[in-house]
Amino acid sequence: MAERKIPIDLVVQDVSSGGVAEISFTVPQDDLAETLTAAQAAIDELGAGEIQSGTNVSKVSTVGAGMRTHTGVAAEMFSILADAEINIGMVTTSDIKISVLVDRNSADDAVLAVHRGFGLEQDQHPNPKIGFVKKVSEAADDQEKQAQLERDVVARLTTMEDIVVSDVHLDQAQSRVTISNLPNSPGVASQLFSAVAEGAIMVDMIVQNVGGKNQTNISFTVPREDLDQCLLLVRAVLEDWPAAELSFEKEIAKLSVRGIGLRSHTGVGRKMFQALSQAGINVTMLNTSEILMSVVVASDAGEKAHKSLLEAFELDS
Repeated sequence: MAERKIPIDLVVQDVSSGGVAEISFTVPQDDLAETLTAAQAAIDELGAGEIQSGTNVSKVSTVGAGMRTHTGVAAEMFSILADAEINIGMVTTSDIKISVLVDRNSADDAVLAVHRGFGLEQDQHPNPKIGFVKKVSEAADDQEKQAQLERDVVARLTTMEDIVVSDVHLDQAQSRVTISNLPNSPGVASQLFSAVAEGAIMVDMIVQNVGGKNQTNISFTVPREDLDQCLLLVRAVLEDWPAAELSFEKEIAKLSVRGIGLRSHTGVGRKMFQALSQAGINVTMLNTSEILMSVVVASDAGEKAHKSLLEAFELDS
């Protein structure tokens, strides 16, 4: 894709099954034919894989700094869409953004529903009805860390595109939860994440790939200290879906590459994955936003992955 200068927007990779992974991504519709040609060339080189594509989709996103401190934003969005009988095809998140892929015919209804559901027409937006706000001290720490990162970026900025990647962050304090064989229907994600949010658990990285055969898989990360409580909550919800399967990984490493230039430089992903590949590190989860690419790797590979990405993007440790 990068060789053909194809801009890629939403990218997700869920946890593999049987040694086989699925990667989904969106491109401008006008670039679809060239994208399919590039994808086929990649599959021919790999000697394995198959391609599926579709055009009748739209991306709907909610954006807000409050997502860093409130446990229920994702659950609220999924609940709003479920009430509007709108099914979610894909999910990807960053620290201040949640994006979902929906049927294009439902896009306007989805935007209006989410806008009204979060009370965005009001002068003061109410907190989500689902979930809780984190402790003030924790929220203040998170906000100060983000503010410092933004100050560092601005201090180094000469032009918007000089800084393609400004930061590579390693987080080794999270766990991964995966639910397979969930019904691919409105309300499933809402029910799942509402239970987690009401347990006062912050969900960070969410990945839902394109479903098939009326089933879908959802993976997400939570603070490691909250894993046991999260599993109890999820198991209670899964009683409604006997075919669903729960798995988890207590120790993981999450790496995030952040930069303003991700929006316009098509080669950031290639450089990131080449660096990890050359270091012998496998990616088990992936999601993106306009200025952030996050991956999950094995816990014992975290430091090595971090070092390889810092070197690849010529950043200080």
